[in-house]
Amino acid sequence: MNRIASILDVEHIVLDLPAANKTAALEAAARLFTRDGLDPAKVQAALAEREQLGSTGIGEGVAIPHGRLKGLSAPRGAFVRLAEPVPFDACDGRPVRLMFVLLVPEQATEEHLQILSELAERFSDPDVRQALTTVPDPEAALGLLTGADG
Repeated sequence: MNRIASILDVEHIVLDLPAANKTAALEAAARLFTRDGLDPAKVQAALAEREQLGSTGIGEGVAIPHGRLKGLSAPRGAFVRLAEPVPFDACDGRPVRLMFVLLVPEQATEEHLQILSELAERFSDPDVRQALTTVPDPEAALGLLTGADG
């Protein structure tokens, strides 16, 4: 099982989420982790803290917001396709529509970097990005993100 498949499940995928801006998008994404027993305010704070260091918008309409969370036992992920792209201060200046949110335990340095690398590689594929903008349901998105789409 690849790293993305080990941290993402269909319940953490939301398609066409309305969000007026970057802050609203991160707030909505943080709420996806309540089913894991995580406090959305703490999740959002961790994501905002990382964004203050520099945007996690990697270009081509994609962002990988991520943060370390005290008390988290294993990495968790969520994927959000926004209803409309929002400005994200991405490196290429383009607004973001596809977001993969990554939470890692406080001490998960190497694993954190490996997961980010795998995500960046997956999102570097223009066919994957394009398919994710039109995929009809969370199950299909999960297949695209984990490489189980054939």
